Amino acid sequence: MDGLGCTEMLLSQVRDANCRFDSEYYSKDNLLLQKTVNRAGSKTIGEYGGYLDCSAFYPSITEYYSKDRKNNIPFLRVNEICNGLIVLTTDTVFLPCDVIAKNSKTIALAYPGDIIIAKGGNTLAKVGLVPEDFPVYATCRDVVILRTNKLTGLNKYFLWAFLHCKYGQGILRRSASQTGQPHLTLPALLKIKVPDVVSLQELIGELYENTVTLKQGAESLFDGAAKYVLSELGFAAWSPSEKGTCEKKYLDVVATGRLDAEYFRPKYDELFDLLSRCKTRFLGGKNGIVDIQRSIEPGSDAYSNNGVPFVRIANLSEMGITSPEIHIPPEVCADSPRPKKDTILLSKDGSVCIAYKVDDDLNIVTSSGILHLTVKDASVLPDYLALVLNSKIVRLQAERCAGGSIIQHWKQSEIENVTIPILPISCQQQIAAKVHESFALRRKSKALLECARQAVEMAIEQGEEHALKWLQSTVNDPMEECNVRI
Repeated sequence: MDGLGCTEMLLSQVRDANCRFDSEYYSKDNLLLQKTVNRAGSKTIGEYGGYLDCSAFYPSITEYYSKDRKNNIPFLRVNEICNGLIVLTTDTVFLPCDVIAKNSKTIALAYPGDIIIAKGGNTLAKVGLVPEDFPVYATCRDVVILRTNKLTGLNKYFLWAFLHCKYGQGILRRSASQTGQPHLTLPALLKIKVPDVVSLQELIGELYENTVTLKQGAESLFDGAAKYVLSELGFAAWSPSEKGTCEKKYLDVVATGRLDAEYFRPKYDELFDLLSRCKTRFLGGKNGIVDIQRSIEPGSDAYSNNGVPFVRIANLSEMGITSPEIHIPPEVCADSPRPKKDTILLSKDGSVCIAYKVDDDLNIVTSSGILHLTVKDASVLPDYLALVLNSKIVRLQAERCAGGSIIQHWKQSEIENVTIPILPISCQQQIAAKVHESFALRRKSKALLECARQAVEMAIEQGEEHALKWLQSTVNDPMEECNVRI
């Protein structure tokens, strides 16, 4: 049956596969994938000492979400898994310790060194290694925790690299239960075989540690640049008022076209009072800083596994773009704008006011919830503008305009009227230099992770000796050797 799209299986083989009867499980591609891994495989995750945990059903806890990191516990959701790492962003929420204590039987906790795996939906099989930024993390119901503290003969870094590479991803997807929406099950995860590649494990561990060091350096530079902006503008010491009442004249209220009380909170008056002391410009419009271009929404019927990567707001952060799961056929998105070098991508729906400046021309299309901003004034540098857009100065303006509804929606007309404070070009250049250095470190960090992933694939395909030689010759200049993806 070599020429046909079908496979013959013995009943004993079906029983060995936990009685899986779905045809996709036995497709020729999946069988070849499993056979390739088995050639290099030795024991299952469970046999190496790995064990699993996950959160059960718990009551809604959204009312306890906080952005305050002090004395609170980060809550890991699927969006925190970015390119193999657990990344805490401005959208990460934190939970009070007492909420975790009250739900201790249903909210599972992850610890540094654990591996987090997304278990269903479009994000199925996303993998991240829990960092040491916090001593403990709470996890949502959409992820599985793979405990690594009792592994024997297998280090957590190699296991992570294997699950993150194309073979590990393929096996994870193959093992997913094929119900209405495929999802990973704990028993199937424990039975995944891991290649017996001893010589690479220590070096991959070193690569990962170097990656974390570079990532921390990048974050420190980026945070330093953001704080410098606020300091130079006179916003560093300002904290928005928590006062919830104010008095307004009727005519002033009518002039705004808004009647919701949230729009008139005192913190917004404080913000614009501080902005009045700065040199400012409107973001868009005829005399604004940028031209604004909207994306074309292709619709879910156009979603595909092949084609041009389709970037949605969930893929966007101030640090970059994560690899999208969805693609759009080229003929469907021919008229959609492609981001050029120095374009700023800005979110306007749901999670509003996430801005990222593109370093190079990208062949991607973005959802209609992301605007493309092109700086048209040489007196404003794109790196500086992106930092201001991500700061509390603009986020409060976005919060004020986009509030008052269940799902935040920031109108383009409101975005054009955002007030942007302008620093002298010499200050902007210093800020841009720090941002460039930060992203250079981030790219090298990502390249080292890619080296680890490719080395595991090479060990499976060509043997560990070949992979070891390649890895040893590559780690000094990973940007040249590794094919770094979005």
